[in-house]
Amino acid sequence: MNVATAKGTSGNSFYGLAIGATILAMASVLGKFSGGAYNPAVAIGLCIQKSFCMDQVWMYAVGNLGGGALAAIVFSLNNPDDK
Repeated sequence: MNVATAKGTSGNSFYGLAIGATILAMASVLGKFSGGAYNPAVAIGLCIQKSFCMDQVWMYAVGNLGGGALAAIVFSLNNPDDK
């Protein structure tokens, strides 16, 4: 979140590479445990595909939304001037 939205990174066109590399690293390391569901749409798609049960989707939704909220809080604490 910081690499794409902070005022200090304006003019930097490489934030997409940083975000993509982070997702690649997470999928490579944790993919076999999570199924690679790093957003709720992927988790719902995997349920439709019957890769895992529908009763497990709530974990991905709560985890992703909670992680996003936590990232926003940490970002606002670390960058009080970026509003």
